[in-house]
Formats: sequence, structure tokens, C-alpha cells
Amino acid sequence: MRLTIISTPIGFLGSGKGGGVELTLNSLVSGLLKQNHSINIVAPNNSKLSESCSSAKLFTVEGHEQNSWQHQDYYTKTKISGGSIVNIMLEKALSLMKDCDAIINLAYDLQPICKTLEVDYPILHLISMGDESLEIRNIISKVYSSYPFNFAFHSKAQAADYPFIKEPIILGNGFELSRYTFQEKKDGPLAWVGRVAPEKGLEDAAYVASEIGEKLNVWGFIEDKDYASSIIESYPSGHICWKGYLQTNELQEQLGKCRALINTPKWNEAYGNVVVEAMACGVPVVAYKRGGPGEIIQHGKTGFLVKADDKESLLFYLKKISNINRSKCREWVENNASSDIFAQKVVSWLKRVIKEYK
Repeated sequence: MRLTIISTPIGFLGSGKGGGVELTLNSLVSGLLKQNHSINIVAPNNSKLSESCSSAKLFTVEGHEQNSWQHQDYYTKTKISGGSIVNIMLEKALSLMKDCDAIINLAYDLQPICKTLEVDYPILHLISMGDESLEIRNIISKVYSSYPFNFAFHSKAQAADYPFIKEPIILGNGFELSRYTFQEKKDGPLAWVGRVAPEKGLEDAAYVASEIGEKLNVWGFIEDKDYASSIIESYPSGHICWKGYLQTNELQEQLGKCRALINTPKWNEAYGNVVVEAMACGVPVVAYKRGGPGEIIQHGKTGFLVKADDKESLLFYLKKISNINRSKCREWVENNASSDIFAQKVVSWLKRVIKEYK
């Protein structure tokens, strides 16, 4: 097939601002290219793809950067601007329609979803977040009533945020496993990975590490500097080791040396990419059972799941992390979340939708 993929409008590919969508896009494109599909990617200016995606055609555009929906009020109304980056990306993708079989939209935003009702052409939406905007929820509901197969989700927990989706299409996510090296390290440091923002719950991981007298290694883009500063001020100097945002190759090398990842989301994670990245390196995870991680981690086998916001249970199970066989973590990823498996699920979804337009 010939496909066009619309990237996230939250930062350029490679900036780290787009969070899990950046990883999703690169993994998906890599898997699709292996199946000999032809791929166009429309993304913000300065975007760069991973090496395995080099044969895809990258079209970059300039425009006003979007604000992330999870950091806006739920009832915020969209202000549509001709200079909006998501509008410009959509226009570029539509200009490629005549040479493509479908558009896959990864942008959690109003305009691409609205456009599904305006053109007789398959525009598919892989929704990257739970219910973060009433306006987007309403447009998903409206479009879903006419095009129920055009929406897919990463996890059942995420799809449950949209109760009008009766039989959700669940795709999980995929990872280029050749980029992740399994490491048998049971005595390494503690890790936390993610965008540094309130919904990610870094303060709970910092508390747990402090209670057992250890430093916490933190990797990720600092999205909210005030939030980060408040955590720094709560603990002695050096308690949190800030490692910054790293590209996959360097991140996995350092992450693989850790004995455990602490995952502490305060919101309904759509999937939990960092959980799978850690497991791909053999690193077991102790996580809140909230959103996608609750469907990824096998309690007692690849890590431990605890009641959301229960820091004491995090602490209890973290002390048992050496009981986990690290090879089981890697095995789960190979069997459930490779880029090849993910791409095949997406292809099946595409075929189902495209058939509806013929």
C-alpha cells in the first residue's frame, strides 16, 4: 500500500516533546517498510526519522506549534488558525491523496478527525491519549457514528475512556527490538523515564527511592520546569540524577543497566511505551495499575502492579524486584510488541477500513 502518516503537532520528531507518539511513528514506519509498503510522513520542520525509516519520504512543514491537550482545561475550545501546524500538516497530507491509499493520523487534534466527514477518502486515526478534551471527545463520537472502523486505540483501558466505542480496535504498540539490547543486571540503579510533567507522577518515584536510601535516575524531556524544580527542592541535592532526553540507542544502553523501572502515572496512560522499552532491555517494572501498563505487566512475572497512587505498595514490591527473571521481560516484548507485530495489526486495520470506501 501507499500510505501517508500525519505526525504529532507537539514538537518536531526527535525533540522529545511528542512523547510516545514519536516512538510509535518510527516503529510503525519501520515495520511497514519491511512489508514493502510505501510511506510518506508529514511532520513539523526539523523532524528527523530513525535510521530504519530512511526509505520513507519525509515532508516537513512550518506553522504555529500546538499546546498539548493534557495541559489545557478539559472544556477548552479550539481556536482554529490558518497558521496552525496541525492544519498545515493536514493540508499537506491531503495534497498527497491522489497517490496514496489512505492517511493514518497520529495527531490527537480536532481538524484531522473532522476532515473524515468531509472527504470520501480513508483517514484513519490512531488515538494517542485518553479523554483529555470534551471537544475532541465529541468529534470522535460524531465521526464514529458514521465511520466506526476509522478509530483505533493502544489499550482497552484507553478505549474505555470513550464509552460510545462499542467494539474498540486495539493495536497495542510496537518497538524495533534490534535497537534494544537485553542486559542481565540485577544490582543496578533505579530508573524513571518519561516527560517530566505532573501527569507522569515523578514525585512518587522520588519518594520511593528516598525511602530505601537510593538515588533515582531520571531520563526524559523536562516539559514543566516549575514541576521539576518543586521535586528537586523536596529532596537533598543529588537524590535525583537528571539524565536528560536521549535518543533510543543511548537511552536503552543506560536503562538496561538498571535493576528496575518505577512507573507512576497520575493519568490514564494510553499504553506505556517506557514500560515496554525497559522490558525490552530486561528491566522489570513496578507500576501503578492505571491505563495501559495494567495490560502490559504480568504481575509477579515481568514486574509488579500496585493500586494507583499507593506509594507504600510500590515500595513493598520494589524490594521484591530481584525475584523477577529478566529474560521473561524481553520474551514478553518479543511475543507481543515488536514493530513487525504492530505493523501487521495496523495493516489488518487498514485493509478493513479501505474496503469500506470501495
